[in-house]
Amino acid sequence: MATDVDRVNTGPRVVTATVVGTVIESYDLALFGLGAALVFGEQFFPETRPGTAMLASLATFAVGLLARPIGGIVMSHLGDRLGRVPVLVLTLLLMGTATVGIGLLPGYETIGVAAPILLVVLRVAQGFGAGAEYVGAILVAAESGPRERRGMRAGQPSIGYFAGIVLATVMFAGFATLPPDQFAAWGWRVPFLLSVLTLAVGLYTRTRISETEAFQASSERRVRLPLCDLIRRRPGRLLVAFAANGPFVAVYYLVSVYLLSYVSRTLGLPPAVGLTANVVAGTAAVLAVPLFGRLVDRVGRRPVWFFGCLFLMAFAGPMVLLLDTGRPVLIVAAATMAMAFGLVAMGVAQASLFIEMFETRHRFSGVVVARETSAALFGGPTPFVAAALVQAAGGASWPLAVLIVVLAAASLVAVLFAPETRAVDLAGQVVASRRPGSGTSSST
Repeated sequence: MATDVDRVNTGPRVVTATVVGTVIESYDLALFGLGAALVFGEQFFPETRPGTAMLASLATFAVGLLARPIGGIVMSHLGDRLGRVPVLVLTLLLMGTATVGIGLLPGYETIGVAAPILLVVLRVAQGFGAGAEYVGAILVAAESGPRERRGMRAGQPSIGYFAGIVLATVMFAGFATLPPDQFAAWGWRVPFLLSVLTLAVGLYTRTRISETEAFQASSERRVRLPLCDLIRRRPGRLLVAFAANGPFVAVYYLVSVYLLSYVSRTLGLPPAVGLTANVVAGTAAVLAVPLFGRLVDRVGRRPVWFFGCLFLMAFAGPMVLLLDTGRPVLIVAAATMAMAFGLVAMGVAQASLFIEMFETRHRFSGVVVARETSAALFGGPTPFVAAALVQAAGGASWPLAVLIVVLAAASLVAVLFAPETRAVDLAGQVVASRRPGSGTSSST
C-alpha cells in the first residue's frame, strides 16, 4: 500500500487515475454490447432453449434500466460520506472484475442455465460500478488543483470514455477476423480478458492519490443522508441538471447507437460503415476534449454548452442529408462533426457545471442522480422513438433531424436556468455565481 507521502495529487497522477477508470467503464460497456450482438446468443442463449430470449433481454438492459442508477445512488452516498477516492477504487474493482469474469465464463453447453444467469449477474455488477464511475472521476479531477483549470481537469475523464469505446470496437473487430470456429471458441474472450491490464493500472494509480482537497476542507459539513439533504436544499438545481442532461444523452444515443441501425437497416449499407463512423467520431472526440476544456475555463460553462446545442440544431438537417447520400465517407464525416463539435462541447461543459452547482456534502449524489436518472429515462428509449418516427414517415429521414433540433433546444432552455459557476470555490467559499445581466451573485 502507498504511504501518505506517496499519495500526492499531482496533475499527472490525477489524470491517470481518473482517465484509466473511464476507459474501463466505456470499454466494458461497449464490449458487452458488441458481444451481445455477435456471440452471446450462441454462447449463452441458444435459440433452441426456452426462455433464453427473456434472459438475453435482461442481460442486455439490466445496467441501463436498473443496475446503473441504483449503483450510482448507493455509491454516491458512500462518496459523499466517506470520500471520493475509496468509491473510485470500488467502482473500478466491480467493473474490471466483472468484465474479466465474462471472458472466463463457461458457455451454456458447459454449465447449462447457470451460464446466462451468471452473465446477467456480471452485467449487473458492471452497471452497479459504472453508475458512479464517471461522476467519481470528474469529481476527483475537479476537486484537486487550482480553480483556473478546473474545467479542463473535469473534462479529461471524457477522453477515457471515448477512448474506451474506440479501443473496444477496434479490439473486438480485430479478433472477429479470426476463422469463425476459433472466434467462437476463444477469440471473443480475449478482449474481455485484456481488461485486466487496465484494471491493474487503474488500481495502482487510484491507491496512490489522496482524498480531494475540497472534500477534506469541508469534512465537518458531512450529513447522514446526502441525497435527502440535496432534495431538501437544492431541488431546483437538481431539476435543472436533470432537464439539461436528458436531451443531451438522447442526442448522444442517436448519434452513437441509432446511427448503426439507420445505416445498416434503412440505408442497407454494411454494418462496418456504422462501426467505422463510431471509431472515427470517437477518435475525433478525444482530440476535441482539450479544446473545449480550455474554452470552458476561458469563457465559462454555459457559453460552451450553448455552442454545442446551437451547433447540433444547425447541423441536424445537413447531417441527415449527408447520411442519406449513402456514401461511407460522408456518413463518417456527419457522425464525426456531430460528436466532436456538438456533443463534446456539451459533455465537457456539463462536467464542471454540474459539479459546481452542488455543495461538497451532497455533490456526488447531486451529479449522479441528475445524470443517471435522466440517462435512464431519455437515453434508452430514444433509438426506439427515432426508429418509430422514421417508420411512421414512410422511411423519410426528416423526423430524425427534427428530433435532434427539439432535444438540443430543450437542453439549451434548461441551461438558461443554471447559474454560471466558473468562479465557484468547491470547498464551499463562493467567489461568484452570476447569471448574465443579473448583477447579483448566488451561493452554490
